Amino acid sequence: MSADALTGLDPFDILDSEAARLDAHFAGLTDAGWAAPSRCAGWSVRDVLGHLAGEELYNHAVLDGTLDDLSARLEREGVKGLDGFNDWTVRERRDRPLAAVLEEWRERSAETRERMRELGPDASLTTMAGPYPNRLQAFHYCSEYATHADDVGALVDPGEQPGRAAWRARVGVFALAEADAPVDVTATPTGYRVRMGDHEADLTAAELADATTNRLPADHPLHRDLREALVCLA
Repeated sequence: MSADALTGLDPFDILDSEAARLDAHFAGLTDAGWAAPSRCAGWSVRDVLGHLAGEELYNHAVLDGTLDDLSARLEREGVKGLDGFNDWTVRERRDRPLAAVLEEWRERSAETRERMRELGPDASLTTMAGPYPNRLQAFHYCSEYATHADDVGALVDPGEQPGRAAWRARVGVFALAEADAPVDVTATPTGYRVRMGDHEADLTAAELADATTNRLPADHPLHRDLREALVCLA
């Protein structure tokens, strides 16, 4: 595993920025906006908020060292696997008052971000995958927040787009290396060249970020094998 692709990036600042983007978007939504479909199949914008709030159960268990307690609770609830957990976080909050779910996410996310920043980049966290550096865990959360911000249509200023796409692509390159994905990714003057076997394609930074999070449009010309191999952050 190599984190060279992340050199010079501060995940704690990025995470705060993406949380602020989501919060500003949620604060301005009407009832119709909350009910609108998100880019996540089957989920409304409100469902994405419920998912973000529910994810904090895991984030706090990692920080508190209580993953065994969370696993026991999920087992009692009949929740299995990551997809099952994601669906459960949404179902659990669909009947709760919207204001309560929004406040839950705001408070728990703020605590997660504050505690991770205080721990510092070199701290070790106990995750479901085992001991893991705090700094790298924060980058995974950055990708998660940015992806869901795009899923719900949160505003990104045009002047911010290039830099945001650049860090997201760099996180994707890191995640591909971490997962030992069978894809060769090389930086080019206009983005990235991806190769696997006989397949090769040039992608912009924004396209690579979408590819690694399984958000490329269905009609994107990237070959199916490359498309599947690049998914590492979904």
